[in-house]
Amino acid sequence: MNPPRALIAEDEPLLAQALQTELARAWPELRIVGVAGDGASAVQQTLQQQPDVLFFDVRMPALSGLDAAARLADEWPQDRPFPALVFVTAYDQYAMQAFEAQAVDYLLKPVEPARLHKTVLRVQQALAGRTQASQGAINFEATLAQLRGLLHAGAAPAAAPLKLIQAGVGTAIRMVPVDEVLYFEAADKYVRVITAGQEALIRTPLKELMPQLDAQAFWQVHRGTVVRAAAIEQVTRDESGRLSLQLRGSAERLAVSRLYSHLFKAM
Repeated sequence: MNPPRALIAEDEPLLAQALQTELARAWPELRIVGVAGDGASAVQQTLQQQPDVLFFDVRMPALSGLDAAARLADEWPQDRPFPALVFVTAYDQYAMQAFEAQAVDYLLKPVEPARLHKTVLRVQQALAGRTQASQGAINFEATLAQLRGLLHAGAAPAAAPLKLIQAGVGTAIRMVPVDEVLYFEAADKYVRVITAGQEALIRTPLKELMPQLDAQAFWQVHRGTVVRAAAIEQVTRDESGRLSLQLRGSAERLAVSRLYSHLFKAM
């Protein structure tokens, strides 16, 4: 059997080196195949190396460890078991969220040898449970559910759903009734607000906007896309199993990520 392989994503080089040193003591057989200093590099290296275990720092530049894991879940090859995820954080609130969502495990900075030993045992048990091919799909679905919970943790809904949006259209500001919105889509530093007849822009990040929307009326279907459920006209699946949406009043087709494909289980 090949030795297990791991990748570390940590934006502080000294902490990354310290984790490698402690892992070498706690799990001598483990091979570290890469160290990434940011979330985007972590995604790229993980897809290239396809390791068995990921140690992801929660807070990293541009793309957080949670967002990086979510992107990986969407791009991971279907014929490979998804890596066991361990989140590393200096913030107790994120650690508790990971624990309560039943992620494989979490580590608090600075990493303590005794705690790391427990994490290693849990990861080894998780990897051992993947020996059966049928378990791969089950584990992957569990990972998707965990990531959804972590990404949405702490986002308390607004007291009353948003009714009106002040959005930019050219040099003017338009008052857009939320009832007219077909979908919201993240685009660079803005969020596109798409109605049947017009497109507008707002600066409020999608993560901040979502708690202000009626969760029954608007569904997140991708990392950067939230759609009005009642506007969905058709859901189609391509040859690779990917889902896409066609909305009433819009010519665009919207991709559905694996993370949110559970919304359309009847397909």
